[in-house]
Amino acid sequence: MAQISAGEFRKGVTFQMDNNIMVIIDFQHVKPGKGAAFVRTKMRNVVNGSVLEKTFNPTEKFELARIDTRTMEYLYSDGELYYFMDVESYEQIPLNKVQVENALNFVKENMQVTMKFFNGAPFSVEPPNFVELLITFCEPGVRGDTATQGTKPATLETGYVVQVPFFINQGETIRIDTRTGEYMSRVN
Repeated sequence: MAQISAGEFRKGVTFQMDNNIMVIIDFQHVKPGKGAAFVRTKMRNVVNGSVLEKTFNPTEKFELARIDTRTMEYLYSDGELYYFMDVESYEQIPLNKVQVENALNFVKENMQVTMKFFNGAPFSVEPPNFVELLITFCEPGVRGDTATQGTKPATLETGYVVQVPFFINQGETIRIDTRTGEYMSRVN
C-alpha cells in the first residue's frame, strides 16, 4: 500500500492509524524557533465520527486508506434499517440509524446520495450539497415582516427544523445547503 508522511498531510487525506481510518479535518505545520518542527492536526475517525487532535513528527509514516465512493439511491426505511440501492448494480444495502443519522435530515425517498466504503463496508452517507425540500410546518408570515431580517423555525418534510426568513410560508419548497444545514433560497 501507498504511504504518506505526516509532513504531507492536507485536508481530506485519509489514512490508517492504530487500526482506525482517519481523515484530516485541519492541519498546521509548525516550525518553532528552537526544537524540531512538528505537524498539529485535527482529524476524524471515519467509522465512528469521533474527532481527535494530535501532534506528529513530520517524518512519521502512515498507510494511505483507500476509500471507495458509490452513487446510491435512498429507497425506504422499515423503522430500524435504511435501505439504499446502488444505481449501477441495483444491489440493495441496509444501514442502521447511526450510519446515516446526519444525512437523514436532508434525504427523502428516491434521492441520490454518495456512500463511502472502506474495505467494502459502508461507513458514511452524504447527501448532495444542495437539496430542495418542502416546508410541512411553520408559523404564517405577518404582513410587513418582509423588511426585517428576522427568522423563524420551519419544519421540513424530512423532520429537520431550519431557520427561514419571516416571508417564507408553509407549503413552499426551499433550497438547503446540507453542509451547513442553512436555508439558501426559495424555489419557484
